[in-house]
Amino acid sequence: MKAVINGEPQELPEGITVAELIERLGLSGSRLAVEVNGAIVPKGEHERFVLSEGDRIEIVRAIGGG
Repeated sequence: MKAVINGEPQELPEGITVAELIERLGLSGSRLAVEVNGAIVPKGEHERFVLSEGDRIEIVRAIGGG
């Protein structure tokens, strides 16, 4: 299926969850904010939130600074 991740068109497997996408992108363990079609997906929902054809996904990593 086709989706847009951080502005880039991507081909993803059908039925992939947000958690699986994060793993696939090598971002597991990172502090992240995930937005799908303009709505934040809480971390507690990443395992069960299934992505769909045409979704627009934004993933932002939190970086500490001082």
